[in-house]
Amino acid sequence: MNTPSPQTDDAAAGLFGLTPSPTESPPPRPERKRSASQIPAFALYGEAASPGQEMLHIEAVESRSRLYHWEIEPHVHHGLYQILWVGAGQVELRLDEQQASVSGPSVIVVPPGVVHGFRFAPETDGLVLTLSPRFLVEGDFQAVGSAFRALFAAPGVLPLQADDASTARLADLLCLLASEFAQPEAAEAPVAGWLARAVVWHLSQARMRHQTDPAARAHRHQALYTRFTLLVEAHFLEHWPVARYASQLGLSVPRLNRIAQAAAGRNALDVLHERLTREACRRLLYIAAPVAKLAQELGFDDPAYFGRFFKRRTGMSPHQFRQQNAA
Repeated sequence: MNTPSPQTDDAAAGLFGLTPSPTESPPPRPERKRSASQIPAFALYGEAASPGQEMLHIEAVESRSRLYHWEIEPHVHHGLYQILWVGAGQVELRLDEQQASVSGPSVIVVPPGVVHGFRFAPETDGLVLTLSPRFLVEGDFQAVGSAFRALFAAPGVLPLQADDASTARLADLLCLLASEFAQPEAAEAPVAGWLARAVVWHLSQARMRHQTDPAARAHRHQALYTRFTLLVEAHFLEHWPVARYASQLGLSVPRLNRIAQAAAGRNALDVLHERLTREACRRLLYIAAPVAKLAQELGFDDPAYFGRFFKRRTGMSPHQFRQQNAA
């Protein structure tokens, strides 16, 4: 867990009635997405990431976004997971190639490697929780580790009901976490970690209620599908065949296909191709590199074959997709 930075006194701002301390001048805005040779990667937005970085950090939405005129441009986090709690207000968001408008109360889940950007309505109330996974899955926290994997299996938006008791409990937990994190002794005390685990567990339960059948068998299948998607995330650029994924999971190919069909409405190969297509879309949108170079980075030795694959999946050539979404 990182030692709180000098800015952590602002962690409970906004949603909790506090005002972030003023800064002398805004930090420089990171380069705009199309001018970079790669997608900008940060620990916290605007701050350099370190390999293998471990982190538990929470701050008010306004404490950072106000410095950038309420706009956080598209970027990624490697090895870090984020939960954005929108208590009140509105945010226009981008998760990879998907765009949406979200109003509070709601939660936005951002796994590592997902390109995300936000444009907040001024004075939006909320919190951004940034986590590395180690402190959640080590020790005797097996149940929380499973909840962590289920929550971050895919990016998404979880709308909440303002008058629901579970929403109030979640807001209270985040309030306590932000207040605890702001204490000088937070780095040595275990309380912030306990509260973060509680937040993840409650959100995973809400996400499962929102997406899956509550029957035990459905939960077991969902757990297997989550393990499959985590393997896909780790190896899709290597173009593993479906049989290798099934072997890693201790399943037959037909059973893996049945689980994928039940969870996602498509077979395992389609899941692999969808993830590869999503990565191709992401890089075409955010990386100003030749299509042939991107094809090679995506594991395609033949750019022409990549073009056929991409057009079969999207109905457009890579060049057409890039031109259509250039704006």
